[in-house]
Amino acid sequence: MFDATTILGYKAKGKAVIGGDGQVTFGNAILKGNATKIRKLHHGKILAGFAGSTADAFNLFDMFEGILEQKKGDLFKSVIEFSKEWRKDKMLRRLEAMMIVLNTEHIFILSGTGDVVEPEDGKLASIGSGGNFAISAARALNKHTKLEPEELVKESLAIAGDLCIYTNKNIKTFVLEDDK
Repeated sequence: MFDATTILGYKAKGKAVIGGDGQVTFGNAILKGNATKIRKLHHGKILAGFAGSTADAFNLFDMFEGILEQKKGDLFKSVIEFSKEWRKDKMLRRLEAMMIVLNTEHIFILSGTGDVVEPEDGKLASIGSGGNFAISAARALNKHTKLEPEELVKESLAIAGDLCIYTNKNIKTFVLEDDK
């Protein structure tokens, strides 16, 4: 895990939501509190979040966006191709970075070691130093409340912000809705 951020992705009720906190740290110092670590990709049809350094995030987001274009937005095919490319690149595979990518059909966790993980429940994924706090909160809220997906993500990240010193409560979210 990274002492860097918290990203949470959630799929439910025909929606896909990604959220992230805004804190940027360097060692034990907070450098910035309002960073955006999530993006909409491929004409706003794919959501992505990143844990790792900023320069690495820009490179990997650009690389993934290019593959999405080649694969005409097919998320499943794109994550497989992206994983191969990330793993093969001698410089990129050394990055200590992870990504969550999702749409209303799929959700994946990606890493430079070649991991392409679709969560067992197919709904929730988290990365970053506060990821375990956020996903625990999300699972509990999902089971015991009727919160809408975006509110569930915001509440879960706020709980992670209470517990993880590398996570703040300056939370940003993006939402996709099923076209159906």
